[in-house]
Order: sequence, then C-alpha cells, then structure tokens
Amino acid sequence: MSPETEGTDADRAAWAELFELVPPQEDEDQPRRRGLFARLRENLTAPRQTISPQLAGIFAPALVSAATWDELEEALIAADCGMDASLALVEGLRAEAEQGRITSGADLSRALWRAVADQMAPEPARIPLHGEPTVIVIVGVNGSGKTTTIGKLAYRLAELDKKVVIGAADTFRAAAIDQLAVWADRAGAQLVRQGPGADPGAVAFDAVASGKARGADVVLVDTAGRLQTQHNLMEELRKVVGVVGKVAPDAPQEVLLVLDATTGQNGLSQARLFDQATDLTGVVLTKLDGTARGGIAVAIRRELDIPVKLVGSGEQLEDLQPFDAQAFARAIFSTED
Repeated sequence: MSPETEGTDADRAAWAELFELVPPQEDEDQPRRRGLFARLRENLTAPRQTISPQLAGIFAPALVSAATWDELEEALIAADCGMDASLALVEGLRAEAEQGRITSGADLSRALWRAVADQMAPEPARIPLHGEPTVIVIVGVNGSGKTTTIGKLAYRLAELDKKVVIGAADTFRAAAIDQLAVWADRAGAQLVRQGPGADPGAVAFDAVASGKARGADVVLVDTAGRLQTQHNLMEELRKVVGVVGKVAPDAPQEVLLVLDATTGQNGLSQARLFDQATDLTGVVLTKLDGTARGGIAVAIRRELDIPVKLVGSGEQLEDLQPFDAQAFARAIFSTED
C-alpha cells in the first residue's frame, strides 16, 4: 500500500538527502531550506517567545558593549544551551568582535545564529541506508514520542520507495503495538509483533531476520519507554541492541534517542545515560512546539558530541523533519525575518 498523501517536493528532497539517496544541495538559499525555515518559524512560537525578547534587547544597541556579553551569556543559558556551550559561544563571538568583525547588534544577530548552527552541526545530519537491511533502533523515555516517530519514519521511507519492516519490541504497552500497526498499514510496511509481555529481544531478533529474508531496505525497532534511572530496563535495552547484531553483524547502524525538548537540561542527563547503554548515533528532538527553548540541541552536541538528526514540532506528518542546523538556529536565535 502506498502512502495516503504525497509530501511536497521540498520535503521529499530533504528526506532523500538525509538518507543519502541523492547528492546534497548546499546552497543556503535553496527552496528546501527556505521552506523549512518558514515552517520552523511558524511552529516554534513558544521557544521564540521565550528567547526572542531577550535577544532583541541585546541586538538593539547600535554598538556592542562590555555588558552585551554578560547579557548574551545569560540568554543562552536560559535557552537551555548549557553552561559550557554558552561560554564557548560567547567567547567565540567576543573574539570576532575584537577582530572588528562584529561591531553592532545587527552584526551580532547574524553571527550568533551562524555560530549556534556550527556548534550544533558542523556537518549535515545523515542516516545513510547502507545496510542489508539498515537497522534503526529507537530508544527513549515514556511519552517522548518514540512510536509516532517510528511511524512517520516508515511513512517517509515508503514515499521514497523503500521497503520497511517495523519491530514492535515495546511489548509492555499494547497501545504502542496497536499504534504501530496503524502506521505500518499506512506505509505499507510489515509489522513484526508478539503479544504483550513477550521478550523484546526476541521481537527485535525476528524483525531483523524477517527484514533480511524479505529484502527490506530498513528495519525500524521500537523499544519500551524507560527512565534513564531504571537500571534493569537499561540492561534490557542493551540486550535488545546486542541481539540485532547477532542477526546482522553490522547492526544496528543507527540508535536514535527520541528526546522531549521540553525537558530542558534533564534531556542532557537522559542522553548521557542512554549513550552509555547503547552508543547513540543521533537524537530526535520532539515537542519543540511546546515550552521547549531549543538550546538543548546545542548542549548535547557540545558535551556529548551526539548530533540531532530529526526534529518534531507538531502532530502532523510534515512536522517531523530532517534536522537543518542553519534553519533551526536562525528560527530560534535570530530576530531577523
């Protein structure tokens, strides 16, 4: 079954670049980036309302003064960028000012969002589909949006004519399995499932084995939501990740942490402990349309060197998008239109 609706050409191009199915388009002014920036500006109203007034006051003076740097540091920390990242950003911008490249608030506005973008993603986010199949394990705490993220990924992959298998290894929640069944039907994906309470490792094993047998391009493995403080459940998660490697030696190619951006700096703690358990390859930052400030993406990259690969800013299909650091930074950390 093909997807029920077609995404825009710009959306498909962005997803094709993420999965390395087409050569990247590097032009900053390309329609895809302009469209993503406009959508982020519209969806990230809450983060902008939190940080923009502070930044507008900092950028207003015609000349940058000594007080500017303290105010900017406070604004970045308030935006959840974290202490280390905030200090590094301010230090870099101050050095540019000393070299005469930043003299006014307008200069600082442009330099800030570009510095934030460089801090978050020196290279574009990518999830290369090089496995046979590529196995992507999705982890995170309860309520972060894991199941919905998997469904939307399957849908997008189907738009790109990729054959997908979904492993419903969250066997603790029958609702999660039912929700994945709906998404699998919409995307024309095969769902591998067992009954509630079944061994999650066995489900993950069967999903990867089925993907190999059916010639699938991608296997998406859901996992039970868990708090990072639950030792036994984290050990079980290690087992799930280890099991898929027994079916396909290079698997999983990706382990993505779905992180609720509204958790702020607690998200950094989550990312650190999940990374210790599973060697994360990336983060999916969700609920950016809520009370999130957005800077957690900067903190995670700075302190853990884990890139954000996807962002979610709403409930609709098009509200999950490949992460574009420049569009994201400009949408939140610039007062320019």
